[in-house]
Amino acid sequence: MKYKIALIVFVFISFVSGQNTDHSLFTEILKDYNHNGMIDYQQLKEDKRLDKYLEYLSNVNHENLKTKEAKVAYWINVYNAFTIKAIVDNYPVESINDLHTGGLVLGIILSTTVWDEDFININGKEYSLNDIEHKILRKKFKEPRIHFAIVCASISCPQLRKEAFTESNLNTQLEDQAKKFFNDTTRNKFDIKNKVAYLSKILDWFSEDFGDSDENVLSFAANYLNEPLKSDILNNIKNWTVDYLDYDWGLNDYKN
Repeated sequence: MKYKIALIVFVFISFVSGQNTDHSLFTEILKDYNHNGMIDYQQLKEDKRLDKYLEYLSNVNHENLKTKEAKVAYWINVYNAFTIKAIVDNYPVESINDLHTGGLVLGIILSTTVWDEDFININGKEYSLNDIEHKILRKKFKEPRIHFAIVCASISCPQLRKEAFTESNLNTQLEDQAKKFFNDTTRNKFDIKNKVAYLSKILDWFSEDFGDSDENVLSFAANYLNEPLKSDILNNIKNWTVDYLDYDWGLNDYKN
């Protein structure tokens, strides 16, 4: 009953103000089931709060959100929450790739991946995860740091944040996500002696968002690195080469 009341309050606030959203329920869920980016899907599967939060997201009129920050935070949370829902509904699985019709390669060619499915209903309109990532967050808002905030439930993805993204904290949260991602040696490695940067495949797939050349991509990454590595790269960037790491599509499952 208390979750129904909370949902009604959330929707009412959003409707009346035309600009406020409350993602606190998602933060509660993440605090309970997100362990350093590894999700306890097995336990989350039994928790009805996720469905309540998704219902709330589906009833928010995003057209009435007044600021870019509110809109970006909203769509990041939609992407992450519905990705979790896709895993929970099919759990146990070894990888999100298990949800594609025809597997990863054929699914991408035929547009039959889980990312292509229009399973997200927002105010009566159906969206896919690809719609949200490519047509909204990337194309409309042109915010490269979203690549370190949206999470496709895989080991090589950025770590899922232990809180929802919010309008008031968005820039701080995105900066923090980028810093954590680039300084995480399981996702990006830097050989300072031989001047080789082994970067996440994400920066290769979406290089146009980071400058569309290895040098620009590396410069973008360097701005978030700790010293003295940051200065070494920025001051000697012509001497550095870039290679891209293989992507681990294993599920970010806490039980593993």
